[in-house]
Amino acid sequence: MSGQNKGFAGTSEYVASEQLMASVNVAVALQKPLLIKGEPGTGKTMLAEAVAKSLGKKLIIWNIKSTTKAQDGLYVYDTIQRLYDGQFGEEGVDDISRYIKLGKLGEAFDSEEQVVLLIDEIDKADLEFPNDLLWELDQMEFYIHETKRTVKAKQRPIVIVTSNAEKELPDAFLRRCIFHYIDFPDEELMEEIVKTHFPDIEDNLLKNAMEVFYWVRSIRDVRKKPSTSELIDWINALRIGGIPLDTLRNKLPFLGVIVKKDEDLVTVKERVN
Repeated sequence: MSGQNKGFAGTSEYVASEQLMASVNVAVALQKPLLIKGEPGTGKTMLAEAVAKSLGKKLIIWNIKSTTKAQDGLYVYDTIQRLYDGQFGEEGVDDISRYIKLGKLGEAFDSEEQVVLLIDEIDKADLEFPNDLLWELDQMEFYIHETKRTVKAKQRPIVIVTSNAEKELPDAFLRRCIFHYIDFPDEELMEEIVKTHFPDIEDNLLKNAMEVFYWVRSIRDVRKKPSTSELIDWINALRIGGIPLDTLRNKLPFLGVIVKKDEDLVTVKERVN
């Protein structure tokens, strides 16, 4: 890896597989965006937090919506606020720079230090967005017409892009990214993850809870499979509730913590009875 950092190796709160750590470090070394896919609950968004913490860098999060344009990430000129201030005689209304607000991409470019930029759920935007975004990332600078200022990146940000695969991303965008699909954790990795949250968890509770959890996930007709975060919440509820372990599979206490759809609740309960 580059001399700037020691490479990503996970954190005490985020357990990453060897393959994921390698993908992060390759993306950093090659200065390419890292595109992360995976089913909900596999820690796509949390990865960026972990990378920032591990490398000692600031994290900037750009949450993408269906209406988001690449330009929004650079800057916006708040003309409405300027008109409002002008009507009420506010001082400095002639200083246009007061009304230029940098977007998340603009913040990342303008930072003195290298940052981690998370572009979260890119597939929510329209089809033009990923290619427009690539253009901006390639240029690493942009021009603010209203103030005649060029914002040029001092350090190329570490860019992590997440997608829930709601839309296919353009081939041109995919070619420029390092891609990693986060598989749902197997039981061994899940055990590590749970123990980062509950270091003193009883072996029996962990074993029984995970057995039921993976059994629920294995039921074909369950539409929304429970995720890691729901397992963590369920174990917490079981600990607080002091539920006898031998009732977990038969009574499924606090089932609504891990199963969130009415039809899935019915399906799981039918399998028990």
